Amino acid sequence: MSNRKSRVQASVGPSASPFNLPNVLTVFRIFLVPVFMFFLLTRIQYGNYLAAGVFVMAAVTDSLDGYIARRRKQVTKLGIILDPLADKLLITSALISLVQLGQVAAWVAVVILGREFAVTGLRAVKAEEGVIIPAGSLGKLKTIAQIVAVILVILEDFYRSLLTWPIGDWAMYLAVVLTVASGLQYFWRWK
Repeated sequence: MSNRKSRVQASVGPSASPFNLPNVLTVFRIFLVPVFMFFLLTRIQYGNYLAAGVFVMAAVTDSLDGYIARRRKQVTKLGIILDPLADKLLITSALISLVQLGQVAAWVAVVILGREFAVTGLRAVKAEEGVIIPAGSLGKLKTIAQIVAVILVILEDFYRSLLTWPIGDWAMYLAVVLTVASGLQYFWRWK
């Protein structure tokens, strides 16, 4: 495990400014959260489509900020902490809003958010020990599944006339399974 710790720490650029493009994109994603919620929760015309668009934009910045940080060697401790926080804010706001709208069952939100907070707590404990826990491949797959599920649930009115089965619900159930599995993986690897 000490080898893994040194690899993670070596990938964090000591001279990288915390005010770089990847971190700005991450902060931008955080600012998109209330915009997303406004479009989703206010019943304005095309609000669901606008909310889905903002959600997709936030999801794209999630991929983009990490790619730019690694490519330009601008990985910072601030970015490593802010990036998963921004992800959790986006997913939390989406799930709570969708529960309020009656589009997602409350138990689904509780399971997903419970895992997110548990892993965040694990990361905080390990950070105190000087270990930065990077996102694993199953964690990244979980994030993609959650993003796709949220988009499918938001756009359910659009495709409901085309499909007779609830694709958004099934995508959300898959996201729950991957969320639980990735949470178990984090705790197993970093116990």
